[in-house]
Amino acid sequence: MTRQITRADIDAALANASTTRQLLFGAGVLGDTARLVTATFPGRPAVIVADERTYAIAGRRVREALMAAGHPVAEPVIFPEVPTLRPDTRNVEQVRRALVAGAGPVLPIAVGSGTVNDLTKRAAFEADLPYIVVGTAASMDGYTASGAALIHEGVKQTFACPAPVAVIADLDVLCAAPAPMTASGYGDLVGKVTAGADWLIADALGIEPLEPPVWEMVQGPLRDMIADPARFQRGEPAAIEQLFYGLIITGLAIQVSGSTRPASGSEHQFSHLWEMRGLEHAGEFVSHGFKVGLGSIVSTALYERLLARDIARLDVDAAVANWPAWEAMAAGIRALDDHPMLIERALEECRAKYVSPEDLRARLERLRARWPELRERLRAQLLPVAELRELLVAGGCPVTPEQIGLTRAQMRASYPAARLIRRRYTVYDVVYEAGVFGALVDELFAPGGYWASAASPQAVLS
Repeated sequence: MTRQITRADIDAALANASTTRQLLFGAGVLGDTARLVTATFPGRPAVIVADERTYAIAGRRVREALMAAGHPVAEPVIFPEVPTLRPDTRNVEQVRRALVAGAGPVLPIAVGSGTVNDLTKRAAFEADLPYIVVGTAASMDGYTASGAALIHEGVKQTFACPAPVAVIADLDVLCAAPAPMTASGYGDLVGKVTAGADWLIADALGIEPLEPPVWEMVQGPLRDMIADPARFQRGEPAAIEQLFYGLIITGLAIQVSGSTRPASGSEHQFSHLWEMRGLEHAGEFVSHGFKVGLGSIVSTALYERLLARDIARLDVDAAVANWPAWEAMAAGIRALDDHPMLIERALEECRAKYVSPEDLRARLERLRARWPELRERLRAQLLPVAELRELLVAGGCPVTPEQIGLTRAQMRASYPAARLIRRRYTVYDVVYEAGVFGALVDELFAPGGYWASAASPQAVLS
């Protein structure tokens, strides 16, 4: 039986979420915005934050609905459509100044997807204000997620801030969104497969226990959610509704858990690395969902090499003997040719997850003892990389590094770098601690390996 996410599922998640309490969703609901806003924040002036494109798509209608209902509306903050709005902290400051310019508290209403939402989310937090978001595309799970991904001093970082108190999304608007934005949402959703596998590893090793109710929120409907991705590209209302529900419930799972673990694993480490390095293709930032989707291929390919090995026979003594002291590991990180802020981030994150040789021995012995059972759980969780690739192609997502502006050499160099930038325990840490990281990556790029034989972008797109 197909597992659909229902409105009852969403309402149950909202009841347990830390911040978001309301979702107004359906065809033609923009006109109902005033009802929600007036009931929740009576008399508080609304400040719409949008760019010219999202204001034309939905922002103007939201503002007119509020004015028609007699709800006070302050001057909107509208960024130009050209050049493309960047998620820069300088733009956060522009929004924050507008929010605190009046005599009393206002209600920020973000109208847009990733960038507009993140700018408003952080600005509202800095101004000590709750906010509402009006979604314009089913393009990412960040509508209901805590935190904002922003560029600061040239490096993209995640800044702490709470999720919106309410989400409004008109199904007609979502269905009319550009196909690449919908594809980006699909890529973000597909990434939950490898995120789940990484959580299984962390649970088996006693690092981060599985939370069954939260796991079920995301993983329960996931297989059915990512099946038949061509339906999303066709903009079918029932399909877009399910895609949006899948993204929304993932963000709510983050709120319920208090951690991004339910939604983010090794596939996001690649995405975060490329974001922090400011990856662009054809003069534009590559969307988060596109990087996550490709990151899921990267991680799955590595998982397949790991699962082909008999870790139950791992030489724990050799792995422990080769384990570097923290001072040596830190010296290696400082010697990297990378942005200084990335070096500092890598030192901070790696120090947080560094273990002593004694603790490493205990962890690897536990891995070796539990490997037969864990390997079967991982095989059941993961999709074969060839099948995953086909799904992403059908969903309109990139599946080769060249399609997002990376060479194969840059892709290879990303494997060790991605492991360094996040303290979350994933498959990259397992293979590194077991002493097989380099060997497995070599297999992926050797003649006959996945990245040596993967089809060219032209072949994928033809």
